[in-house]
Amino acid sequence: MFDQFNTHPDAERDLLACCASPRWARRVAAGRPYPDVDALLKAGDAELATLEWPGIDEALSAHPRIGDRAAGDDREAAWSRGEQAAAAESADDVKARLAAGNAEYERRFDRVFLICATGLDASEILTSLRSRLGNDDETEREIVRDELRKIVALRLRKLVAA
Repeated sequence: MFDQFNTHPDAERDLLACCASPRWARRVAAGRPYPDVDALLKAGDAELATLEWPGIDEALSAHPRIGDRAAGDDREAAWSRGEQAAAAESADDVKARLAAGNAEYERRFDRVFLICATGLDASEILTSLRSRLGNDDETEREIVRDELRKIVALRLRKLVAA
């Protein structure tokens, strides 16, 4: 699939499932061909690092609240559901605490709480959410950028492995 990615005419559209910033997708697609997956991941990281906050905010718009199931049957929604499986399958009281934490986070930072949830259980996600509520906006923006970077890397690997 990696060779197909390098030559696929709709690679930019496919990349939007990894990161919903059109600028990021356009620039990563324009960097093709990549010699290997590591080079693609490095290019994705480098482009994320250049995004101004509005571009990061644009990328966040595609992410559902943690604990919510992404709607739709497209690749991005399916990936999101898989990444958040532990949160979605948690006990009702944990789901309620996640919902309350999400609401508090959104009031505080005016954006969705983003975490690379793959491999984390709901209690770990909730602990991180609570901890991050104490951050100032600048610190939280850097954490959000890093969490987005982790998610994008996972999705790029899925994209070229599909």
